[in-house]
Amino acid sequence: MTADKDAAEPLSITVRIMGKEYAVACPPDEHEALIKSADYLNERMTSIRKRGKALGAERIAVMAALNIARELLELKGVEGVAQADPQTVQRLRQLALDIDSTMSLE
Repeated sequence: MTADKDAAEPLSITVRIMGKEYAVACPPDEHEALIKSADYLNERMTSIRKRGKALGAERIAVMAALNIARELLELKGVEGVAQADPQTVQRLRQLALDIDSTMSLE
């Protein structure tokens, strides 16, 4: 039996998100994409944490995931997802963070 190139052993990659390390398995050809994805997620979650007041890591992760999912749907041109200009999108993000911060104070 010969080894298939696509069946290469997954790599165990350690990524750091909001100061915590996570070991993630990925195919060798996706290593760079995983690192870039983790860096992007870390930036998004860190940004939300800095703007919010006493938000837990789980809530920050959900907020980041929702924001990233909306961006993906917008890029895919999914019906019902507005194609807003960047300034409007940033303002809406800030308003959502402000609302979440205010709600966490109650």
